Amino acid sequence: MNLLEQQGLNRDLYWNTDKQVKIAQNDDQTLKQEDFFALLTEQLANQDPTKPVNNDQMVAQMTSFTTADGISQLNEQFSSFAASMTSNQALQASSLIGQQVLVTGNIGFKDGADGSISGVIVNEQTTQNTEINIYNTAGEVVRTMQIGTQPAGNIEFNWDGTDNNGNSLPSGDYAVQVQGDIFGEVQALPTAINRHVDSVSLSGSGQGVVLNLDGDVSIKLDDVIQIGK
Repeated sequence: MNLLEQQGLNRDLYWNTDKQVKIAQNDDQTLKQEDFFALLTEQLANQDPTKPVNNDQMVAQMTSFTTADGISQLNEQFSSFAASMTSNQALQASSLIGQQVLVTGNIGFKDGADGSISGVIVNEQTTQNTEINIYNTAGEVVRTMQIGTQPAGNIEFNWDGTDNNGNSLPSGDYAVQVQGDIFGEVQALPTAINRHVDSVSLSGSGQGVVLNLDGDVSIKLDDVIQIGK
């Protein structure tokens, strides 16, 4: 009998250095519910007999793990739900191909010799001497349209794509600027432009569904004010 056994010490209470601990692979390092219960069982089996874990500590540990496990499952379900919603949005947005959408801004695209640009003037108050100016990419005024006194509200407009002399202008981007007299003061009025939807795509940067418009312009589906004229 060795010295440890003579002093009444049990070797079974010491860590067995002969046991080899298996190291998990890179794809198997996540604690699951069965891992938690295995750890809890080991904790109970190797606890200090003079300071046992009380019921409150055990309940707190089980509650913490259950909460963490529930959050992990909720995140997985939410990710799956988000992916499904994005796919459904893309499917619905595909029906917009070939249609007109109203987008906030003042840049329109004239497509072809017979192309035109239409939109809406956002008029919050009655304006007098209301004027629409069309600018080309060089910043030159190519067409001026006088529309007189306009009441408050959204005012629809349409430019037929010709200059002040009635000549058809080439395809490309054109800017629409509107101004009017409000209580004797000339003020700029905001606009929204109709654009043609050429295609629909899914953005990989978390922006969701993207509409590709004429003139090589892309916008988010959320930026659409109105579909169709």
